[in-house]
Amino acid sequence: MPVTKCPRKSEPLWKWWDWKAQKNGLRHQVYAVNGDHYVGEWKDNLKHGKGTQIWKKTGAIYEGDWKFGKQDGYGTLSLPDPKTGKYKRLYSGWWKGGKKSGYGIQFFGSKDYYEENGNRYEGYWERGMKNGHGHFFHLDHGQLFEGFWVDDVAKCGTMIDFGRDEAPEPTQFPIPKVEILDPDGVLKEALAMFMKSEEEAN
Repeated sequence: MPVTKCPRKSEPLWKWWDWKAQKNGLRHQVYAVNGDHYVGEWKDNLKHGKGTQIWKKTGAIYEGDWKFGKQDGYGTLSLPDPKTGKYKRLYSGWWKGGKKSGYGIQFFGSKDYYEENGNRYEGYWERGMKNGHGHFFHLDHGQLFEGFWVDDVAKCGTMIDFGRDEAPEPTQFPIPKVEILDPDGVLKEALAMFMKSEEEAN
């Protein structure tokens, strides 16, 4: 009795290429059509895990954690200085859903070394904005503001001279001493009243 074999059905070539194009796990550089590129971990074709994204148009670099295609976890965003080409940190801290959220340090100013002579914010973030308790160092003027922010607006706090003698552009007059008996108590009371009004509004 003759035996005949049916030829095995071959998969179309596009299925093989599609399978090879799926991004899962650690990948070397993956380029987008616009020239942006990413090196790092993937899950279901989305950036997920540790990775570095470079945007071609701005030269910005994000190094840190990703979750389903968005910055999520701890990471640092840097931009090149147009004059020197050296990278400077803009923000180091926590992210959620592609926005600053949680504790982080935002650097401001046009100096090469922000940690030494540029303004910066250290505090809590939510939805990419200053929210909660934080410190804003006005190092160019030699002052420090410590207080409470809501959506990038300082609601209450205290401003003190901080390294005013070494500041590159100190204010014309020093901040006078507070002449009330219990300044911390007044600040706590104002903060408590503000928090209560926020709770009632929600």
